[in-house]
Amino acid sequence: MWESNFGVYGARKVWRQLQREGVEVARCTVERLMRLEGLKGVVRGEKKRTTIPDENASRPADLVDRRFEADAPDRLWLSDLTYVPTWSGFAYAAFVIDAYSRFIVGWRVSNTLRTDLALDALEQALWARRPDTTDPDRRLVHHSDAGAQYLSIRYTNRLAQAGISPSVGSVGDSYDNALAESVIGLYKTELIRNKGPWRNLDHIEYATLEYVDWFNHRRLLEPIRDLPPAEKEANYHQQHTPAPLAGVNQNALRQNRCGSMTHKRCVVNFAGEPTRRVPGARARSQITVRAHSDAIAGPPGHFLFAGSLRPTAPTPVETAPGELPGHGPARRDRCMS
Repeated sequence: MWESNFGVYGARKVWRQLQREGVEVARCTVERLMRLEGLKGVVRGEKKRTTIPDENASRPADLVDRRFEADAPDRLWLSDLTYVPTWSGFAYAAFVIDAYSRFIVGWRVSNTLRTDLALDALEQALWARRPDTTDPDRRLVHHSDAGAQYLSIRYTNRLAQAGISPSVGSVGDSYDNALAESVIGLYKTELIRNKGPWRNLDHIEYATLEYVDWFNHRRLLEPIRDLPPAEKEANYHQQHTPAPLAGVNQNALRQNRCGSMTHKRCVVNFAGEPTRRVPGARARSQITVRAHSDAIAGPPGHFLFAGSLRPTAPTPVETAPGELPGHGPARRDRCMS
C-alpha cells in the first residue's frame, strides 16, 4: 500500500487507508511495522516562488481575502506555478485547483514561463469542467497571485470570455494564494523530490500525469476529512441531486408513448393509456391532451405538468354496444395526430 501511493504516506495516512479498505488494525501497529521496514512519509522542503509580481500592471480586486473556501465545486479556482529542475534545465508546471475539494482541474508543464503555460492549464480546466457561469448565483471566481502570467492581457481576456470573475492576492504577501501553494507543495514533495532526478520535460510530463490522476482519485486529504478530491465532489453531487417525485413514473415520458412532442394530440382514457376513439363513443367521455415537453405521465388518473400533479376525473370511456371498456377494436398503443 505504501508503494502504491507513491511512497509518500506516513503512518497516519497508511492507517487511514487501511481503515477505508476494511482492514482493522491499530495505528501503533502500523507505526511499528513501518519503522521495522524502514518506511516513512515524505516531509515538505523549502518553498520557492516562480511568479514575478508586476508592480506596474493594473490588478483585479482580491475577492477571496485569504478565505480559501467554497460551498460547492466550481465556485473558486486557484492557480499557481512552480519550477522543476531536470538534467536538461528547468521545467515549469502550472496548476488550476478547485478550492472546494482540492481537485486539480487543469495542469500543464513547459520549459518556459510564458503566458501560454498558465493559459493552457486554464483551457484544460475549462474543457474538463465546463462550468456554468451564466447563473449569477453560481459565480466562479479565479484567484491567483500577482504574477505577470496571470495579469497578462491574453489571460484576463480569456477569463472574461468564459464569464469568470478574476481575483488577485496582495503583492508580497505569503498568504495571498496559500491553498494553491499548499497543493503544489505536496506535488513538489511527493513527486518531484521523492521520485527524482528528472531527465527532461517529457519525463516530468508523464510523471505529472500519473501523479494528478492519483491525487484526484486516490490520495487522502486531511482538510476534507481524509477523502480523495473526486470522492468529496461525488458526495456533494449525490447530496444535491433532486430526488424523483414520489408516485411519478419518471421513465414514462409522453414522447415515448405518443411519438413526437411537436404538434401531437394524444387521446387518453382516465388511466393514462393512449387509445383510439371508439366508434359511437361521445367526445365528452374521453380526455384530449395536447402533449407538452414538460408533461410526464404520472400514476393512474394523474399527469405531471410543469412540476405539479394535476388529477383528472376518472370518467369511464364509453364503448360501442357489446364491448367492454379497454377492449374491442380500440388499439391502446397508438395516438391520434
